Amino acid sequence: MILEGFPVGPIQANCYIVGDEETRTGVVIDPGDEAERILERVRANQLEVVYILNTHGHFDHVGGNKKLKEATGGKIAIHSDDASYLDRIAETAAVWGMRAENSPPPDILLSDGQVLEAGGLRFKVLHTPGHSPGSVSFVMEVAQIVFTGDLIFAGSIGRTDFPGGDYNKLIRSVREKIFPLGDDFRILSGHGPVTTVGHEKLHNPFF
Repeated sequence: MILEGFPVGPIQANCYIVGDEETRTGVVIDPGDEAERILERVRANQLEVVYILNTHGHFDHVGGNKKLKEATGGKIAIHSDDASYLDRIAETAAVWGMRAENSPPPDILLSDGQVLEAGGLRFKVLHTPGHSPGSVSFVMEVAQIVFTGDLIFAGSIGRTDFPGGDYNKLIRSVREKIFPLGDDFRILSGHGPVTTVGHEKLHNPFF
């Protein structure tokens, strides 16, 4: 499996490229900015991008959707409860003094329990609201990896003071959806370093 993660844009949101080494098909998770840099890594790995997966609709995670889709033809996938964010990206970024392009409309509206496949890769969708109403996490069960967006970080959690945020829902999402995956699961979050479920159970001050 090909797996690359790197921070993009002024807010340093993590973007992930995941690919099947045999079929050379893959996905890009949260292309928040620096689309050309992301595309360079896609090309370097000789990947056909099947899906552009959005963990949620905040501009620092979806700002590169348009350019990625134009360049790769990958299908944009986001939860229905966050789909409305995609045509307000430029407006929201401007509030923060930044620039970003609005996204094309989603090709796929995600729902809890849905499974997406790219080559031999399987991504199970978990609806994990709290940071935003339509926040989702993507689980790769065989690899024991979960991409959580801004749900939980190493030693912290995502903000819940934005419109649509809900602290109690976020805590419940982590306890009911992420922790049961198992202590050995690696958490690849929307900001910061990789951690594990077991480590966060023991050391995250919010739990």
